[in-house]
Amino acid sequence: MKTIYLAGGCFWGVQKFFDQFDGVITTEVGYANGPEEAPSYQDVCQSSGHAETVKIVYDESRITLTDLLNYYFMVIDPLSINKQGNDAGIQYRTGIYYTDEEQLSEARQVYAAEEMKAGASLAVELEPLQNFFTAEEYHQKYLVKNPGGYCHIPRAMFELEKTADRNEEIFETPGELRARIGDLAYEVTQNAATERAFTGEYDEFFEKGLYVDIVSGEPLFTSMDKYNSGCGWPAFTKPVSEDAVKENTDTSYGMLRTEVRSSGADSHLGHVFTDGPKETGGLRYCINSAALRFIPYDELEEEGYAKYKELFD
Repeated sequence: MKTIYLAGGCFWGVQKFFDQFDGVITTEVGYANGPEEAPSYQDVCQSSGHAETVKIVYDESRITLTDLLNYYFMVIDPLSINKQGNDAGIQYRTGIYYTDEEQLSEARQVYAAEEMKAGASLAVELEPLQNFFTAEEYHQKYLVKNPGGYCHIPRAMFELEKTADRNEEIFETPGELRARIGDLAYEVTQNAATERAFTGEYDEFFEKGLYVDIVSGEPLFTSMDKYNSGCGWPAFTKPVSEDAVKENTDTSYGMLRTEVRSSGADSHLGHVFTDGPKETGGLRYCINSAALRFIPYDELEEEGYAKYKELFD
């Protein structure tokens, strides 16, 4: 058996991602390569210097380090510094922390190939493991205990499997996605359909909480930025963060509009217009209710979005 330690942003999703592969024997989340004193989760969130890291024990006769690292680079942004998805901070830095020198040569080969592919120097640390402190029990297998919890990794990646020759990839099928989120949500998010005005669940809904992508669970908007525009669809003045959504030019139906999609899952959400409240920047994000799932403020921690509670303070 061999052990490798991988930091790839929020460790909840990284652990769930690696748990699926044949040859991975055990995984454990913790805090690595920071000061020698064992930190709490609160310490790490306050920039203790440790990286959220997954300890992976693997059977090298069934899965190689090269395989593991190739998978790893599938779910990280290797050029991003101290940030993965919507999560920012030194604890979300990326890193490959090895435990014996034999691993270094293999890791360097994968690293060099990824650097060539990116055409730039990677922000991923490649270093010996200095220390590792096991995280609190509630963090272990978090997304198994809390299936609806937030994760920066697209959920389809948790269903990625490899055949014996490790060439065939299997993702959530369109039929499986439709069954999971429903017909209307599927048509809206996948085929850019629009729900009828004044029929959406969240049109005249103003409870305190967070709105996430119904497909991936990635955070999109908060109730603090929601207002009654009278347009017939939920309206927001801004997304939860600048990179939570992306915009495309939409010329369908003979109109020129700006489409809004989620950054992670690429779900169609709606459109953004420039007739919003002037005091908040003048934008109106007109979003389909069917593309959203609402997490009440009091359930943010239970659902895995505890870090977003501070937005409401």
